[in-house]
Amino acid sequence: MSEARTPAQIEADIVRRREQLAETLDEIGVRMHPQTIIGDARARVASTVDQTAGRAFATVNRVVTDVRDGLRHEDGSPRLERVVPVALLAVGVVGLLVVSARRRRG
Repeated sequence: MSEARTPAQIEADIVRRREQLAETLDEIGVRMHPQTIIGDARARVASTVDQTAGRAFATVNRVVTDVRDGLRHEDGSPRLERVVPVALLAVGVVGLLVVSARRRRG
């Protein structure tokens, strides 16, 4: 059986528990403060954007590398049978954009 506690021990336990409760309430108050909640949400959004941007960059980099590799022979010389159609397509798209922009203005 446990020994009987003295009134001083009981009082010390009460004081200790009050201090623990006060710390817990202070922590809850900080966590529930609107600025803390907003800051946490901003940090989560920034992290998500960084991850998404990183994945997008990696994907675009891979696609560009694949296209570039498809336009060259293994020795590095250009594959004209592929480069010329791509160049013509690019010129056509730019031309359409210029014509479209001029029509909007005029």
